This record gives sequence, C-alpha cells and structure tokens, in this order.
Amino acid sequence: MSGIGAQPVDTRQGQGHLERPDGARIAYARRAGAAPTLVWLSGFNSDMSGTKATALDAWAAACGQGLVRFDYFGHGASTGRFEDGTIGRWRDDTLAVLDHLTDGPLVLVGSSMGAWMALLAARARPERLAGLLLIAPAPDFTEDLMWAAFSPATRQRLLREGRIERPSAYGEPPTPITLRLIEEGRDHLVLRGPLRVPCPVEILHGTADADVPVARSLALLEHLEAPALALTLVKGGDHRLSTPDDLARLEATLDRICGAVP
Repeated sequence: MSGIGAQPVDTRQGQGHLERPDGARIAYARRAGAAPTLVWLSGFNSDMSGTKATALDAWAAACGQGLVRFDYFGHGASTGRFEDGTIGRWRDDTLAVLDHLTDGPLVLVGSSMGAWMALLAARARPERLAGLLLIAPAPDFTEDLMWAAFSPATRQRLLREGRIERPSAYGEPPTPITLRLIEEGRDHLVLRGPLRVPCPVEILHGTADADVPVARSLALLEHLEAPALALTLVKGGDHRLSTPDDLARLEATLDRICGAVP
C-alpha cells in the first residue's frame, strides 16, 4: 500500500487511561503485536468489553497482531456522563487514541457508530490507514435513523426539553438522547457527498438487522470511493453479529485484510 512500509512489532501492552485536555480519562487496553495495528471502535452506548471486542482481542493474541481497544467519553470505564457526549467528542477521542497510543499502519474495525468514527478518522488521518472493516455501519445515524424517524411529538419534546429517553431492545436501561447530540451530529455527516477512503474497505451487515437497515450499507457503497470495496450480507444476521459463525466470519475477514498489507 502506498505510503505504508514494513513496520516493527509494537511492544507496548497493558491497560490504562489516556488523559484528555479537559481532564477526562479515556480507558484503553493495548496488546503488543505486529503491524498493522487493529483499533476497535465500539458502537453507540457500547464499550470495549463486548463480545466482538473481546473476541477480536483473543484473535489478535493468537495471531500476534497489535490491537488497541478503548471506551469513548461517557462509555464503559472512561470518565464523563454518556449524555454529555457528542459525535464530535467521540471522534476526537478516537483521533487522540490513534495519535497517542498507536504507531504505523492501522486497520480500523468499527461496529455500528464505530463505523462512523472510522470514516471520520479516515478523513482526518488518511495516511495512517491500511484497511477498514465496518460492521453494521451506522454513519449519520443521529440524523437519518433518529431525527428522521422521530414523530412530530417526539421532535417537539426534544426541542422543548433538550432530552428524551429511548427504550433498549436488549433489556438494558433506556438510552438518553439529547438535542445537542442531534444538532452537533450534523457537523459530521459523511453521506452527503463523495466519501474518499485511501484503503480497502470491507463491510459486514446482517439482513435481519432491526437497528440499522441494510439500506445504510447500500447508501455507504454509493458514496464510498476506495481502492477496493466489498459488502458481505449475512443472511438472518442481527445488528450485533456476535454468534460463533459471525465471529468466525469477522476473523476470516481480518485475516484477509491484514494479509493484504505489505
């Protein structure tokens, strides 16, 4: 790949917190290994201890691949309140992790909102990228999957009160959605024009995804400009894509992506 040569093994390993300029502390776990370094980007209100993230960590350990996982501001073991977070804030957390906790070429693995973070990182740090793996990608979800789907009454309540709560489909507490999240998200939309990415992109999406429709990945295909681009539809797959077969498919895809990096 142009601009990416052979890189030494990154020997840094362990867990810690990355200090941000405003005093927030971003929790991370880093595994030593060979380049390209994988960076796991979690979904909205998810964290680095989820099924796919821990499976990815185990795969990286077995393969000797470098890996960094982390929790955005207000997520998991990081500080801050979830409802105070925004797309821009979480993008900045992502870039800080890339800049301070990684070296050399990167493969970004983004799930749901994490795919949006990966695409924003690709805009900001194109020279670092060796590949993208996007799982049930949800770019622009605050505008296209939330605001556009809200009823007039829900929109009015959000405008009036600045906050609503959405029930979870996974038996978890309701998720707070703030007006600031919606409005600030409009500054980071990526599906309003051509989206140029300097590396191969692989997309995995379940056909039975009830949270992010397959149409989101099809829209992404229409906007993406990349050296190589592939979409794999998983028949009957849900949003989480965390079954043993799903995880095996994820690992096989990463084998292919990492194997293609010079």
